[in-house]
Amino acid sequence: MPHLTIEHSANLAGQTDLGALCRALHQAMLQTGLFELGAIRVRALAAEHYAVADLLPQNAFAALYLRIGAGRTAEDKARAGQVIFDAAALALAPLFTTPHFALTLEIIEIDPSLSWKKNAIHPRLRAEGGKHV
Repeated sequence: MPHLTIEHSANLAGQTDLGALCRALHQAMLQTGLFELGAIRVRALAAEHYAVADLLPQNAFAALYLRIGAGRTAEDKARAGQVIFDAAALALAPLFTTPHFALTLEIIEIDPSLSWKKNAIHPRLRAEGGKHV
């Protein structure tokens, strides 16, 4: 864990490069120094059906949900959130030139007693010295 999900209005796909956004947010997560490379997941999921604000068809949104394991300080979580939010705002900056876009980020801490994991990527990356992309 950390897993970052970008839930977005489907019309965003025609307005920005979602693959580039995922890569930029992946890099921002690494830059925080709080997350191990093998644990990072970033994905963009389109909401095909949505109703935003005054229902104008050009309205769009991106809601970022960062799910992380327990144990980080409030300061570390706030710092990570700011780094990731700033990276998203920068990557999506052209969308803010219109009055039709909304961006949010929420950090959700996972209760360790209710989370199960098995990861074959960690051992490979650790053996390689944890090389970053």
